Amino acid sequence: MTDDRANPVDSQKPMPNNSNTDSSNTNSNNANSASANSTTTNSSTVNSSAARPAAKAASTPEPQIKKVDVAIAGVTYPIYCPVHEQEELHSAVSYINNYALDLKRDAPSLSQESLLVLCCLNLYEKIHANQRSEEDRLQQSKQSEALLNKIMKDAHSIL
Repeated sequence: MTDDRANPVDSQKPMPNNSNTDSSNTNSNNANSASANSTTTNSSTVNSSAARPAAKAASTPEPQIKKVDVAIAGVTYPIYCPVHEQEELHSAVSYINNYALDLKRDAPSLSQESLLVLCCLNLYEKIHANQRSEEDRLQQSKQSEALLNKIMKDAHSIL
């Protein structure tokens, strides 16, 4: 997630340097300001198109990504997470950690990798069972609605 967001920013940074025809890198600040000045004096369309993405990026702050260390079954993992999703991440980690610890109690000799694979497979089965239950509920709801419509139609025909 961080890499996807970092690449566009990184690709925007070299743009002023690419418009700079001077290849000397003795003073990067002077080269960048000279590049910006030459862009301004050479072509207003280049300046406006180059300035708009920078202005847009400045006016619309990108979601801040924060490194969060999470522990699952006694092992800590670094996770990069948007700041506004940290609460949901902690909730998910708590659920998965409890689930993994329950599995570990039942099979203490499992390696961490095997434990997490087993945890994933069991959680997938839970998700799949919930999806099947939801599909069954929807089917029953449709059948009930069809039966109710038939009863109402029969009632109207009798009256």
